Amino acid sequence: MWWKKNKWKIMIPVLIVAVLAAAFWYGGSAPGLQGWTAEAGPAAQAETPVTNPSPAGDALAPASGSTENPPAAQAEGMESSVPASVSGESGGDVSGQNGTAELPEPEYGRVLETPAGQSPEAGIDSRPGGTEGGMTAQEKVDAAAEIAGGSSAGVTAGGTEYSESQGMVIDPAAGKDQYLTDPVPEGRPLPVEPQDAEISDTACTCTLSISCAAILDHMDWLDPEKVELVPEDGWILKPTEVTFYEGESVFNVLQRTCKQQSIHMEFENTPMYNSAYIEGIHNLYEFDCGERSGWMYQVNGWFPNYGCSRYQLQDGDVVEWVYTCDMGVDVGGFYSTGN
Repeated sequence: MWWKKNKWKIMIPVLIVAVLAAAFWYGGSAPGLQGWTAEAGPAAQAETPVTNPSPAGDALAPASGSTENPPAAQAEGMESSVPASVSGESGGDVSGQNGTAELPEPEYGRVLETPAGQSPEAGIDSRPGGTEGGMTAQEKVDAAAEIAGGSSAGVTAGGTEYSESQGMVIDPAAGKDQYLTDPVPEGRPLPVEPQDAEISDTACTCTLSISCAAILDHMDWLDPEKVELVPEDGWILKPTEVTFYEGESVFNVLQRTCKQQSIHMEFENTPMYNSAYIEGIHNLYEFDCGERSGWMYQVNGWFPNYGCSRYQLQDGDVVEWVYTCDMGVDVGGFYSTGN
């Protein structure tokens, strides 16, 4: 009789204790929370994004210089970095040697995630989608090096005798200078190293323009996320007369003008070529429109075979930055010809 009258008084507390014990076990005291870790299977590992290491100069490497933050839509999936401040030249805090610029806000660099089921090493050593799926990371680095300046395969070198007579030091064994630049064609200016440049307060003017018109003929190659960035006429900056100071380089003028015009520009310093390498302008980057795409520059109709930090401007020069989708062929100046 006693059990019938009191069984629920006993069973209810027991059930409550059992429920609380189960909740404690599975919620806050499960094996995984006590330091016991089950090994992840292939499927779980494939879902984990991995930052793919990328050598300097690759478009997918974190950027080291920028004149403006990418818009919010472009900043998604990017990691921020703290810019170093540099100065020491007339007319603005810019430097072609250090590869950084003083900015009021953090800058951004792009991060490549390894595709699901693929190791970081595979992103370097193999072609995406198989051996015929595209360029390897190393091939992209080599292609970027060709666009960046310095010498590339098939360059029609200028006369060694002319270049040496103008003060260019050519290694007889390599046939290039210390920064892997072939002799400069006769009549063209020799490179001036940024660390040797003497910038005066003498003001000069040049004409600067930035165009991505070549993309208009290859919209099917373009990263779909970048379509809205391409102006209808291809002009990011129409030919504009800008002021520079005697001794400044093409890079100095580009960096300062982009900052003044609120045009995004991102670059990376490449010690091998002793020059800044322009990775992206207006959020259009190398390899955004094909594996042979990127930014090139020409001065007075000539595509130099050395980097923009080493090209010292003269009063009245006409500087054109153009986006190529085919290593310069589509913009009238294949880098390998030196013409």
